[in-house]
Amino acid sequence: MKVGVFLALEPYTSLENNLKLAKEAGFDSADITDTHSGGAMFASAGLSASVSLDDNPFEVKRKFDRYGIAIATISAHACLLEASNPGEYQTAEVMKAIKFAAAIGVRDVVTTETIPKSDWAKKLTYEQCIFTIAEKLYNPCKMASDYGIKIIFEPHGPITDSINGIGDVMDMLGNPESLGVNMDTGNSWLGGTDPVELARTYKDKIFHIHWKDLGPEWVEQRGKRYGCGFSTIELGTGVIDVKGVIDVLKDRKEIRNSTLEIAGSPELLRASADFVYKHWDAA
Repeated sequence: MKVGVFLALEPYTSLENNLKLAKEAGFDSADITDTHSGGAMFASAGLSASVSLDDNPFEVKRKFDRYGIAIATISAHACLLEASNPGEYQTAEVMKAIKFAAAIGVRDVVTTETIPKSDWAKKLTYEQCIFTIAEKLYNPCKMASDYGIKIIFEPHGPITDSINGIGDVMDMLGNPESLGVNMDTGNSWLGGTDPVELARTYKDKIFHIHWKDLGPEWVEQRGKRYGCGFSTIELGTGVIDVKGVIDVLKDRKEIRNSTLEIAGSPELLRASADFVYKHWDAA
């Protein structure tokens, strides 16, 4: 199992610069961290590491190859609780990400519902949330199955931050083999879930892991906030039982890659990667 990085190592800089920084920090895998449709002004100006889903996927892969970086996953974080809207990142974009991933041999496409933004979404009942998310993923799951891709749910919202929420969406979709889980140690804990219990519950469906640890200053926000972009501390030094998650998952062979969602120095990133490798490889 490889430990890679998110390509957000230096904000407001290009994909190529972030690939260069990842390599210099000693990593050889990374996610396609941000994606968009068509062209994007900031990306074309070298001010964003976002990848266009309308680009040639093989050309994007060649960019990664030039820096010796393997693509671990494609992030397709969506607004699955919002009413259907071509202006929102939803079904159509997830389906683009599936085809993009399949073309270049990337197995995992990460998505999530994120927090409700509109007044309409904020008024949805729990059951309506489950239906809304499942409806938007019905066709993507079918397409992912045809292409041999895994759509993996990341805890990053009021439904995916709970063990029951993930399971209820899967049940409504008929538990397709193409739908799995992206374990996120930080987001699941912050949303009020025990990450170790989530790992136990969905062990056979987890295909990728996002690593975070959070300090005691986050405790008062637990259960009130759904997801945080990055942590700023070394793994194993915070309040989350990251080692406990590793102990549950380290014998799952289908987890090929994982990602540090940590902002900080190369030394901090390497120390966190060493923490994972040390415990993952322990007998």
